Amino acid sequence: MQYPQLLFLLLPVYLATGCIRKVDDREQIKKLLVKESATWRNGDGKAHADCWIITPESRILVSLPDGRHFDVPPANMIDEHIKAAGGHAENSNYRITISGNLAVVQHDEVSTDTAGQQSYSHETRILLRTAKGWKLNGQSLHIYKPAGN
Repeated sequence: MQYPQLLFLLLPVYLATGCIRKVDDREQIKKLLVKESATWRNGDGKAHADCWIITPESRILVSLPDGRHFDVPPANMIDEHIKAAGGHAENSNYRITISGNLAVVQHDEVSTDTAGQQSYSHETRILLRTAKGWKLNGQSLHIYKPAGN
């Protein structure tokens, strides 16, 4: 078989494999984000810490509806003694960009506390692919009040 014919046969397989991996990566990332939200709320510090990899570049930035903002120490994300806030969260409108071992995810979150109060945020998450899979490395979340509230 000649080289161009072999290339013609193998190129679709190569391209399909790359697409499958990206789809699989996207699903793994979504599952990680759901796990991270759930473990934060139920106080499972060990499982929550497992969602994160903290590096010198890690940053957790939060902005509030009134314009105040603050940095959360990244070490808080891997503290196994987090306090459970309860409630649950639902993420939607995922926008995922993957480049090699780096992913940037934007999504919306609606959090419901144990009393049924809801809060809303736009979130941007930075993830790194590690030997143990995707891990969160940083995030920026912007809490807002929807129009009419």
